[in-house]
Amino acid sequence: MARHSDEDEIGPRRPRWPQPRERVPLAVALDQKPRPDAAANPRPGAPRVVATGRGAVAEQILAIAFAQGVPVREDPDLVELLATLELDAEVPIDAIAAVAEILSYVYRANRAAAGDSARDDGPPRGAGL
Repeated sequence: MARHSDEDEIGPRRPRWPQPRERVPLAVALDQKPRPDAAANPRPGAPRVVATGRGAVAEQILAIAFAQGVPVREDPDLVELLATLELDAEVPIDAIAAVAEILSYVYRANRAAAGDSARDDGPPRGAGL
């Protein structure tokens, strides 16, 4: 009995390379709410996750941020970490350094937009993310 193989009709098999996956957008929005003791301590509390989404939801989050003039920063590793958090959860200590860098950028951008080049030691009054 003769064996029939694909090689007989179409030649030797070629290795199949995995096809690259389409990159699905992912977005996380952060906010800093005032501390409960805001009168005694005017610095905001830890950043909290206020929105997260993939695909079309991520695109909506970004569209709202751009429309509101909220500075946006791309950091794939950080967004993956933050996307695992529940809504209204504080940013974990492991991510604070990266978030602090982003917040510093946001504060400078807010001050530049307001024309205030004074101190760069915290958020401007009434600043939102």
